[in-house]
Amino acid sequence: MPKQETDCPEVQPELIADYACEIGENPLWHPIEQCLYWTDIPTGRLFRFDPATRKHEQCYQGRPVGGFTVQADGTLLLFMDRGTIARRRAGVLNELVAEIAEERATRFNDVIADPRGRVFCGTMSTAERPGRLYRLDLDGSLHLLLENVGCSNGMAFTPDKQGFYHTDSFAREICQYDYNIENGAISNRRVFARFTEKDGFPDGASLDAEGYLWSALWDGGRLVRLRPDGTVDRTIKFPTGKTSSLTFGGVGYFDIYVTTAGGNCKSQDDPLAGGLFRVSGQTPGLPEFFSRIEFPH
Repeated sequence: MPKQETDCPEVQPELIADYACEIGENPLWHPIEQCLYWTDIPTGRLFRFDPATRKHEQCYQGRPVGGFTVQADGTLLLFMDRGTIARRRAGVLNELVAEIAEERATRFNDVIADPRGRVFCGTMSTAERPGRLYRLDLDGSLHLLLENVGCSNGMAFTPDKQGFYHTDSFAREICQYDYNIENGAISNRRVFARFTEKDGFPDGASLDAEGYLWSALWDGGRLVRLRPDGTVDRTIKFPTGKTSSLTFGGVGYFDIYVTTAGGNCKSQDDPLAGGLFRVSGQTPGLPEFFSRIEFPH
């Protein structure tokens, strides 16, 4: 008997904050601060939400931040335009990589720390060249992993730390690779899940405690929970179309925080575009790994 997909019409996403984000992205739970951070990429803004007080604020304005990780010391590691990688401590940026010559015309898009504290970081395509996926090692050295990526997006590591998921939004595919935790290498690419034009574009992703991968579908207005065989297990619909990314957070990681896009062109039909939402009552998630990139003294 084929596996059935469950729609969850009883789940009502809660609007947490609406900063009219053009491309709200990279929601990430900060386990030390017990707060959520997220970014609006084109406008160069970074936001913070404290669920204990329900207060939210803009905490950064500057060059575009395509993604970020939480370092083990609690600081944020920002992946920006032109290939810049910088640590943000007490509001001050300290650059580790000033720029990447091949990425001057583009920016980073979606990043994730691996179990050892390295960072896998993708870049956007340009008219001249497709995007790429890099790995930033603990010593600050950068290594090219993948080329010819349409739009590098949602990533995750399997619970046994032997597999790696990577999304190419423009290809409408999520691929799985073998992952070597000792050296950070990936190999043996195979397609994990494919999506149709009707589905939308797979964007940000996160893994739950049962080893199921959740993906946000841009232009699909929903989250899908994918079984380990890549089939859809569960669907949660949103009141806006450009669901861009998600992360688990809160006590026990029972909350799913979801970013959306389109705040720069809100219409009567999509007034909540660009808002940050929260969904509760689902399978809990797993904490993301800290990055542990060493900065020169």
